[in-house]
Amino acid sequence: MALIRLIRGRPGWSRADLAECTGLTKSTVSQLVQELIDEGWLAEDDALVTGSIGRRPTPLRLDDKRLAMIGVDLTLGSIQVVATALTGEVIASSEQKLASSAVADVIAAVAQCAAGVIAEVSAGQGRRVLGLGIGVPGPVHEGSGVLHYAANLDWHNVPVRSLLQHALGELGWPELPVFLQRRAASAALGEVEFATTTVDEPLLFIHLGKTIGAGVFVGGRLLSGHGGFAGDVGHLQLVSDGPQCICGRRGCADTLTSLSAMSARLGVSDEQFVERVLAGDEAACAVAREGGTYLASLIHQLWLTFDPAQIVLGGIASRLGSDYVGLALQVLQERTANSRLQPPPVSVARFGTRAVAIGATALVFNQLVRPV
Repeated sequence: MALIRLIRGRPGWSRADLAECTGLTKSTVSQLVQELIDEGWLAEDDALVTGSIGRRPTPLRLDDKRLAMIGVDLTLGSIQVVATALTGEVIASSEQKLASSAVADVIAAVAQCAAGVIAEVSAGQGRRVLGLGIGVPGPVHEGSGVLHYAANLDWHNVPVRSLLQHALGELGWPELPVFLQRRAASAALGEVEFATTTVDEPLLFIHLGKTIGAGVFVGGRLLSGHGGFAGDVGHLQLVSDGPQCICGRRGCADTLTSLSAMSARLGVSDEQFVERVLAGDEAACAVAREGGTYLASLIHQLWLTFDPAQIVLGGIASRLGSDYVGLALQVLQERTANSRLQPPPVSVARFGTRAVAIGATALVFNQLVRPV
């Protein structure tokens, strides 16, 4: 797996490059590389022409044709499932609305939807599925696969991993590895594992969706915290006398700057709110601007807390442009001007509204090949 990580970051390296970097003998590296080629992890390109005498080095890269990873984005009212190659390229996908938030109903729906995508890539494309990752709306315990709580779903201490593995087994996919992580943390992994350039750390991913969440990647790993709560920033209190939050407090970020909170102020659905802002509806834009001001406060707090090298904004609300994200960044610059400190660069998520689902496939990759 160390060789896989090296090739992922340095496509085109040869066996000789790997031997020099790892300190392993050339014969050992050749044997390991051949095993990885046979298993579908690596592929060879045409030998390089170097002009030197002797055997030409053969470039290696991740094989994007024979293996697949499944990713699930679970949120209130819907699930999104994708399959990607090792490189992060989406090769199959499916979406489904959820009529119920009951644990048994949701787990069954996720398993059914995922099983369809698994069948498509395994039977239809002849790929071997390495595992399934799922981004869930709440803090988790990675070791046990338990979701501590998801306030929007009213779930508490749900053993999502074991329930989902059992449901997949009944549908013909037993013993498929399942990995669990918060939605925003999963999205952060997608930005790192499938990056095309060097990622500066810490990377702070802020997911702007129905609720607000964050993921921090630092030191080559996700920052999960002692109990898996790191990044549950939707319940950071921005004002003391704000709207009531489902966590019991007032003025949390979720009640002021999340998509659900903003759309509720106009009495429309999340999708309708986005459409109205993008169409320039003044009432919707005014609500978005108010939310953008609170978003600036949230980003400011997170910047001071984590001192990230870069910030990535994702989720459907990140599409709201100048009236929301644009205003938030403008206010942030104004608030930091007196400190003479420059906030880190801010970009929009590479994978757009699929950031969590694709990030969940990156969770599979990360768990299988990350250093111990």
